[in-house]
Amino acid sequence: MGQTITISPVTRIEGHARITIHLNDQGQVEQSFFHVDQFRGFEKFSEGRMFFEMPEITPRICGICPVSHHLAAAKACDGVAGVKPTPTAHKLRELLHMGQMIQSHGMHFFELAGPDLILGFDADPAIRNVVGVIQANPDLAVKAVKMRAYGQEIIRRLSGRRIHPRWAITGGVNSALKPEDRDWILSQIDEHLATTKAGIALFLDWADKNQALMNEFAVFPSNYMGLVQPDGALELYDGQVRIVDAQGQLLEQFDPRHYLDYIAEHVERWSYLKFPFYKKLGWPEGTYRVGPLGRLNVASHISTPLAQEEMKIWKQLNGGRPVEGTLWFHYARLIEAVYALERTRELLEDPDILSTDIVAESAGIVGEGVGCVEAPRGTLFHHYWTNEMGQLTRVNLIVATGHNNWAMSKSVDMVAKRYIDGKNLTEGMLNRVEAAIRAHDPCLSCSTHAVGQMPMVVELYDADGRLLDVLRRD
Repeated sequence: MGQTITISPVTRIEGHARITIHLNDQGQVEQSFFHVDQFRGFEKFSEGRMFFEMPEITPRICGICPVSHHLAAAKACDGVAGVKPTPTAHKLRELLHMGQMIQSHGMHFFELAGPDLILGFDADPAIRNVVGVIQANPDLAVKAVKMRAYGQEIIRRLSGRRIHPRWAITGGVNSALKPEDRDWILSQIDEHLATTKAGIALFLDWADKNQALMNEFAVFPSNYMGLVQPDGALELYDGQVRIVDAQGQLLEQFDPRHYLDYIAEHVERWSYLKFPFYKKLGWPEGTYRVGPLGRLNVASHISTPLAQEEMKIWKQLNGGRPVEGTLWFHYARLIEAVYALERTRELLEDPDILSTDIVAESAGIVGEGVGCVEAPRGTLFHHYWTNEMGQLTRVNLIVATGHNNWAMSKSVDMVAKRYIDGKNLTEGMLNRVEAAIRAHDPCLSCSTHAVGQMPMVVELYDADGRLLDVLRRD
């Protein structure tokens, strides 16, 4: 019987997680696990509520991406009520979603992943955080903070709140966009495009200087999933679900309303987070990756010009095949930020965006609805069933991080086997394992956030249960 190393909690992610690394008698990593120990129970305690309450209830799942849950819930409610939002309401909801993408992607790259890239995996954990980034590159740090604030301000100007909006309702939205708000949002786009391009330049320069790391850090083939437009272009708000295999060949493309025909869920006793997979390939062959890496791998192109220029580079990274390296998530995330900014401009320049025709009337309760959006971290499904009065009888949520559960566990295992030496623990080794999780940008609850670092204790036990070593952050 060997030893076990535990990393708890994993830092600079949304929510809490634990990693256990099991060593054999020779001190080599035998297997590693990514555990999510929280139980939220939103599906169960939503039962019995009226369906139209869900766009207000479900944003409380998350303080980072409440907009994604808000919009997925509103879409599911549209289905329950058998109503299609007006064209203006559809565009306004998508605009709100672009604000969410801008703030979340900006925050992740510059403030969560940035410390590893700017300061290094082996930097002192006392400075390997957002404060350290500010000290190392104050100009870029200020621009990054302003970019996140911009995304949040788009959300506030549309919905009245920066978090936990109550704006999207069944059949539309409850207020129109004001001309002065449209003009203000438009006036800021070029500044934040420049910040995003600076981030891309920083990352590509870092990747070029660390090619060996890029080529060995959790690089593995998998299937991929994401929404696409009718012509195969990247889609973040609407569209059809596309699944491709490790070679990029199409496995499936379907209406999100029929997701249960294609996706099943697996459970393991060591995690509360479910493991979704593609039914036809079964478990675990049907597992896949979502989020920025998955979306760019399933899309044929991007419909906006600046993002498409980056997409051409992306498609050449692995000779036209899907990009497999986990650290490339960061580049994909920035490309999507460029798209979100360009798409924001397109929506605001549409004359219809200021229309006050923002709510469609329902003809009656259908009783079942599915809402699907691409949350910053991947494909998000809300599925509601109701009785004839509209009272919820069953709720199913498949969150973005769940889709990536298998991939995060595999990444941890690969990185631990490559970098962990059970006899000589270092902060840099453990931080690399955390970075494998961090690249996926998981959102495990959003109940706890910290400026700087979170406390972490790693304990190393021998086969007889005796404590051999302790590594502590306070």
